Amino acid sequence: MRHVADLPHPTVKITLLAWNGKFLLKLEQGNLEQTYKVAELDLLTGSDAEARELLDEEFLNAAIARFEAMRADLQAAFARHELR
Repeated sequence: MRHVADLPHPTVKITLLAWNGKFLLKLEQGNLEQTYKVAELDLLTGSDAEARELLDEEFLNAAIARFEAMRADLQAAFARHELR
């Protein structure tokens, strides 16, 4: 796996990786992580610049909302099992 870039964002750690003909768009917020695999063949030129374009404002806003839902799901599971 090859590290391509760390992309700046105020609330999410974004890492772009390349592995086995795919780009991995890894987003992290606290103890949560989302990873999106994008085949190089699904892009016009297969460049990392195109993979970066996918990380537009609309995509990132949806991912951040998903982090909030993931966090709520995890907290609810802890509560159901009286672990916190």
